[in-house]
Amino acid sequence: QVQLVESGGGLVQAGDSLRLSCAASGRAFRSFTMAWFRQAPGQEREFVAALSGNGGQTNFADSVKGRFTISRDNAKNMAYLQMNSLKPDDTAAYYCAAYFSVFGSSSSRSDYRYWGQGTQVTVSS
Repeated sequence: QVQLVESGGGLVQAGDSLRLSCAASGRAFRSFTMAWFRQAPGQEREFVAALSGNGGQTNFADSVKGRFTISRDNAKNMAYLQMNSLKPDDTAAYYCAAYFSVFGSSSSRSDYRYWGQGTQVTVSS
């Protein structure tokens, strides 16, 4: 069982940066692919970024490529989403997610078994 807790959300202005953190409990953190999804009001939850358990594979949504980076610290059971050049369209609840995979970086929501409760990011224009 893996429990995920996000933090770091907030209200920022367009062009600002923000770093989200995801703390994971449980064993074998390095065996889990970690990802971030987001959901804006009235919209489907969408993929943002993923990072394989061994840190070798990344995957990003086109909308965030070049602006967001994903990282992890396996010694601390932590995953991060660094968001730069934020836009109002990035406003959403951001969710940390995980599934058992050392090498994967899936963008499919159905692959992810474990989810956090979400943290709100609001970007004002």
